[in-house]
Amino acid sequence: MKGLSKVRIVTDSTADIPLEIREKLGIEMVSLKVSFGKDTYIDGVSLTPEEFYDKLVAAPALPITSQPSPVDFQQKYESLASEDGEKVEIISIHLSSVMSGTYQSAVLAKAMIEDDGNDRISVTVVDSMSASYGIGVQVLAAAEAANAGKSKEEILELIEKARKECDIYFLVDTLDYLHKGGRLGRASAMIGSLLNIKPILTIDNDGYVAPIDKVRGQKKAMARIVELMKERGSSKAIHIKLAHVRNPEGAETLKQMIAAEYDIVSCMDWTIGAVIGTYTGPGIVAVFISPA
Repeated sequence: MKGLSKVRIVTDSTADIPLEIREKLGIEMVSLKVSFGKDTYIDGVSLTPEEFYDKLVAAPALPITSQPSPVDFQQKYESLASEDGEKVEIISIHLSSVMSGTYQSAVLAKAMIEDDGNDRISVTVVDSMSASYGIGVQVLAAAEAANAGKSKEEILELIEKARKECDIYFLVDTLDYLHKGGRLGRASAMIGSLLNIKPILTIDNDGYVAPIDKVRGQKKAMARIVELMKERGSSKAIHIKLAHVRNPEGAETLKQMIAAEYDIVSCMDWTIGAVIGTYTGPGIVAVFISPA
């Protein structure tokens, strides 16, 4: 039928959504770029997470990450225009605007399409105010709703609900990458490493990576994460996404600690991509928690 809108979901590579899930749910992706010196790679396309972390460990300096251009987004949006004349509604969900200019590039692409007078495409750009699976939980909720025939307005409500309900905890193995990235002074990094200090990080309501606490030793830090879940009043029945970088033992330990206190209805392993990984480095363990 003519005149009906259909909703398509677009995100960027920092959502860290595996290819098979994107293909299954019809999620479109625009990639950021990662540069080591003169060598530039397309995040998640020409550089896998494993290859990225190999290069990160060996590199004398942190890589440079760069956002997609407005033209990159414009081309993606226009490629989704329906050939049968129906209007396509696009919801484009991206990395926290305080971490990257990716969101702004998408906003500019929306304006470019509107200036061209293309009334077959309507774009709504969403600031996830999050990163990695914090974006992913919103994108998956949106894609599942779009596939179920929900309207744009209904999907936007579900995105906001998914964002508010997702609690995030990162546990970094070393402070070196936070120091290199300008997030921590050299003296603090050296003292923290000597004392085996493990910072517990989150993404706050304004979209910033923020410290919650710091604890000596990884297991004590994981136990503190479970305490924080209780303090925040996490639902007893939960869905979790576990992510780690070359630390499967740490991820499994955290899962078992959470399972001792909560009913884990579903658990999925996730991979932290290049952008967040640049500042956290190998060894990170993260958990993303949503009520069941």
